[in-house]
Amino acid sequence: MRDTKIIRRTTAQRRRDTLERLGSERDIWVSTAHPDHGPHQVPLWFRWDGRAVWMCTGANSATARNAAAEPRVRLALPDALDVVLLQGEATCHPAREVPQDPVEAYLAKFGWDPRTEEAPHLYLRVVPRTVRAWRGVPELRGRVVMRDGAWLE
Repeated sequence: MRDTKIIRRTTAQRRRDTLERLGSERDIWVSTAHPDHGPHQVPLWFRWDGRAVWMCTGANSATARNAAAEPRVRLALPDALDVVLLQGEATCHPAREVPQDPVEAYLAKFGWDPRTEEAPHLYLRVVPRTVRAWRGVPELRGRVVMRDGAWLE
């Protein structure tokens, strides 16, 4: 069990911790919205390439349809004691048209190549514009660690 005692981190430490988690976590919650049907949220595997989050989903999924119609998305790492929320715009890339580097990195991390699936898949790429990170109430102030696509110091 993890110690829940909260020691207030600096912005620089929160940024380092966030980048470490983005590089090591497997799952991320993806929130999209449809103008008629409202919000939709699902967990997906993801890979952080140092600048963007790459995820893969069925080309005909609600997530894919929503992101194509309304690219503004929110992402959340799955830990309520160590919150990391990202906000940005998704770009959709058919799996068979994605550059080789992201495909190979995704395959190395998950052992899965969506291009081999019978049903079409697409990659969602999200470059965060805003990132918030906090651990409990003591860290609510100063929780923004990225603003307008730039990491804060």
